[in-house]
Amino acid sequence: MVTKMMDSHMTQLRNVTEVSVFILTGFTDDFDLQVFLFLLFLAIYLFTLVGNLGLVALVFSDIRLHKPMYYFLSVLSFLDACYSTVVTPTMLINFLTKDRSISFRGCAAQMLLFVTFGTTECFLLAAMAYDRYAAIYNPLLYSVTMSPRVYVPLIAASYVGGILHATVHTVATFNLSFCGSNEIRHVFCDIPPLLAISCSDTHTNQLLLFYLVGAIEVVTILIVLISYGFILLAILRMNSAEGRQKVFSTCGSHLTGVSIYHGTILFTYVRPSANYAPEHDMVVSTFYTIIIPMLNPIIYSLRNKEVKEAFKKILRAIVFLQKCTFNIY
Repeated sequence: MVTKMMDSHMTQLRNVTEVSVFILTGFTDDFDLQVFLFLLFLAIYLFTLVGNLGLVALVFSDIRLHKPMYYFLSVLSFLDACYSTVVTPTMLINFLTKDRSISFRGCAAQMLLFVTFGTTECFLLAAMAYDRYAAIYNPLLYSVTMSPRVYVPLIAASYVGGILHATVHTVATFNLSFCGSNEIRHVFCDIPPLLAISCSDTHTNQLLLFYLVGAIEVVTILIVLISYGFILLAILRMNSAEGRQKVFSTCGSHLTGVSIYHGTILFTYVRPSANYAPEHDMVVSTFYTIIIPMLNPIIYSLRNKEVKEAFKKILRAIVFLQKCTFNIY
């Protein structure tokens, strides 16, 4: 009798956990609004790809940008392009189709990649702050402090940290049971909306999310604050007004990017689960997965003289080639 009850219980558990698809509800069911959002986010996505991948190509094509600062910037741009690509194409398809389903494995893969790129960016922004500290606080030793033996392991460690963090959350989330509704009130497979529809006890997952994300945020933000504390001391010691302006311009861009990114991360993940609001979270998540990757090339490039000069050089080369082609024909 006991054996039969155990077999019946195990069968029920298998039936509960064997979810083959999830449904991403998205922003709205209004078709006209969906078409508008499709065109808007398609334009943003294309701008994101052109801006970020263009910046990567610019850094590697111009020898004047072969410096640790720009290598970090190119990795950040690559991350942003990947970050946006994990989320945006699926969302664009869902705007124009009634079938908004995503497979169980597809959802897990999306979460794994999304969290990997997002966490890697947190670590990379901290490494970029340290790089700015090394360049400004003691410029004479910069080439030694940030040699390839230093910045390459920093970039690699950022990726390793991102992969490990993503693996923990993906395994923890997709080992839960999902029963009842399989509708995810979101535009992609994020952790909070998946925990919200699970019929398992998610207390451990909530704690894991809060403490792991909280720890990463505290450590990376502290590195940024300490680095910029030393940078501020270096600025106060500068006699040149032009030097101060150049430092403020470069560091101001980085601080702007860091503040926007970490602010949205803290709002989404480091808070009590009772405060979870799907509609608000969709807007905020869309901001840091789609809008910020579009803004980063602007934030880091427009106020950087060397990047602007390299871009002008490329434009002049393109114009020259066009003139040559026109003269031939």
